[in-house]
Amino acid sequence: MPNTIANSEKKTLRIGFPAGSLQDATFQLFARAGFQINVSSRSYRPTVDDPEIEARLIRAQEVSRYVESGYLDCGITGKDWIAENNSKVEVMCDLPYSRATSAPARWVLVVPEDSPIKSVKDLEGKRIATEAVNLTERFLEKHGVTAKVEFSWGATEVKVPDLVDAIVDITETGSSLRANKLRIVETIMESYPQFIVNSLVLQDEWKQEKVQNILLLLAGAINARQKVGLKMNIEESRLQSLLENLPSLRNPTVSPLTLKGWVAVETIIDEHIVREIIPKLKASGAEGIIEYPLNKLIY
Repeated sequence: MPNTIANSEKKTLRIGFPAGSLQDATFQLFARAGFQINVSSRSYRPTVDDPEIEARLIRAQEVSRYVESGYLDCGITGKDWIAENNSKVEVMCDLPYSRATSAPARWVLVVPEDSPIKSVKDLEGKRIATEAVNLTERFLEKHGVTAKVEFSWGATEVKVPDLVDAIVDITETGSSLRANKLRIVETIMESYPQFIVNSLVLQDEWKQEKVQNILLLLAGAINARQKVGLKMNIEESRLQSLLENLPSLRNPTVSPLTLKGWVAVETIIDEHIVREIIPKLKASGAEGIIEYPLNKLIY
């Protein structure tokens, strides 16, 4: 396969987006960053409203391999799949978002609730099912344990205890494991999505700048999650009292109004405290209070 990074003369950046559970969350993140991505139900070539981006939709498990080979300039996939594939790629940053929460996903060693297995040492000679065979084998080797690790195509949690003694599976909240009466023995690794590039991208001035610009906007979108802006007016004589009740990401912006003796105040706060803070602001004399959502917050 020709190396598209080295040979392509067209100024486009080929990005691999993760198909599957991360797809919707990834597209939503890019939308907040300013990129509209559309894909039909049967297509693996999404369209992006940026002519300099050529998108491909690929299973997260495979993205790092295609970035390493040069078929993709860059892509988004989990830290776990980069490690599973032992891919030689450049990690530009973590992207702390996921399908359910902003917490990292975890690969965990799991057994039935009533299993006698209490630690990884108890797996000596046992059978383990997992999609992450390499991660699991390295984990066992690290602890000096020899066990049979077999690849699982999915629905891994239903295989214990009838088919295997334990599984290694990925979870965000653990709710599915608990629902299946399973118990976590140990966490093998935590994983966030990561933005990765082929090493040759860093030797291409245009592509490197394009990647950095995208990362700046993505970071802004992630920073803005669960934040809102607040605007309000208040008499200048009551400003100090209001500021004492107003938590702020940075010092609030205070601007004079055309009405003498009045000022406008603008700030950014955590969304979850808005319902508590607005009554206090009103009691402090604030008027015309406006709450507005944020798409990006760039420090």
